Amino acid sequence: MTSLHCQKCKTPLKVDSSLENLNPASFKILADAAPALEPKAPDAPRSAAAKERRQHYNEVSQQIGPPMQKRNISASQRMGGKLNPDMSYIDITESLMAPEGPAEMVQTPTKSKGAVKKAIETSNGTNGANVFSQQMETTLRLFEILSARSDIDHPICSECTELVLDGLQKRQASVLRERDAYVEFLKQAQQDVPTDEEKAKTKRDLENAQQREKKALEDLEALEAEKARMEDEISALDAEAEELDEEEERFWRERNAFTSELTAFQEQRDSLQNQLAHDTKLLESLQRTNVYNDTFCIGHDGVFGTINGLRLGRLAEHPVEWPEINAALGQAVLLLAVVSEKLGYKIKGYRLVPVGSTSKLILEDPDAVPTGAGKHKSTVHEVYSSGNLPFGLGAFYGGFDTAMIAFLECLRQLGEHVERQSSHHTPGAPGMKMPYEIVTSKDTGRIGGVKIHLGGVGREEHWTKACKYVLTCCKFLLAHASHVSSHDADGRNVR
Repeated sequence: MTSLHCQKCKTPLKVDSSLENLNPASFKILADAAPALEPKAPDAPRSAAAKERRQHYNEVSQQIGPPMQKRNISASQRMGGKLNPDMSYIDITESLMAPEGPAEMVQTPTKSKGAVKKAIETSNGTNGANVFSQQMETTLRLFEILSARSDIDHPICSECTELVLDGLQKRQASVLRERDAYVEFLKQAQQDVPTDEEKAKTKRDLENAQQREKKALEDLEALEAEKARMEDEISALDAEAEELDEEEERFWRERNAFTSELTAFQEQRDSLQNQLAHDTKLLESLQRTNVYNDTFCIGHDGVFGTINGLRLGRLAEHPVEWPEINAALGQAVLLLAVVSEKLGYKIKGYRLVPVGSTSKLILEDPDAVPTGAGKHKSTVHEVYSSGNLPFGLGAFYGGFDTAMIAFLECLRQLGEHVERQSSHHTPGAPGMKMPYEIVTSKDTGRIGGVKIHLGGVGREEHWTKACKYVLTCCKFLLAHASHVSSHDADGRNVR
């Protein structure tokens, strides 16, 4: 008998002699001994997508049309051979049959996998070939029945059989362990069957849980309503917060503008305060400054009285130059003019003409007949000397002595005015007095009992002393004028 091939390793197989001559009874016994496999129900889809795909497949399967390609027809069918209607029809592949030769294709039942039957070659139409073909057909049909009723394709070799047996034993051991686990779980479940009391308690617990669930749902609904209300309130607060943010931004812009303006004003104020402080200090300095003392600085240099550093006097042992004396007298005349103007007093009968070293005193005669120009006749006293005459020649100093007497008269009038002013300003209090008493007449003049004449022998010392007294009285008038305001002086003006 031609050998077959193993369906797993493709090894050529030799059929046992016990399968060569099978009668129908033996064939039926062997065929019935193989257990029939029940069709497995398709697994339920595990996901919605799988369920949808399964439903779509079923709908398409119900509406499917005829196939686009038909199955191949075996050689025996093409040749008009008759087949058993109880058998499935497949093509025997080369793996199952012996070498090629012209033969009729025999189709036997097989699994859906289709172990293909190879065409059996017959030899020249002899009876031996028919017997061989029948035996081969019976053997193949038996293998196909076995393959159809098991998970294994037949025939297989002994080595593959041992491998299959090992795999089946492992599967059996796994199934036994799984069975034991289920049995243990069933026993445990039977032992844990609750009693009636436990069922009642569980029922009560379930009812309580349902009530709690209902209450929790009510609380949840209340909380959701509260949440919605809170969300509305949050939205309103957010809108209010945005308005507040805008208002805050506007406030900060206004504040920054105000700060900038305030800073500018503060800088201006600080600048004005600095100017005020500077001006105040300058005013205090000016107020402390005695312009009269600065203008007419009266002092002494030994026995000589000085005015602005110019000595007024003359001694034989200390002859002072006449230009210095004339300049000192000019300063004294200017002092009287300034003080009289400050006090608002006009000296009677005299007009002061301070022109430096050539100052003059003009004696105005009110009884004289006016000249053609409408002015009164006046006499000019020159309060200076050329200095070309030697001392001791009194006749040559008559005009100078007259001018000194006139100067002393003007000094006396200002002194009396100041004394009257002081007594009028403080009634009942003793008035101010000149440092030295002044007595003048037409031909003579004394101050502090000393004549102010320069003419005569040895008169230089007396004249120098009298000049010193004159400067002392001038300093007195100057001090009084520096402390009297112009308004007071004008209010007490004596014409």
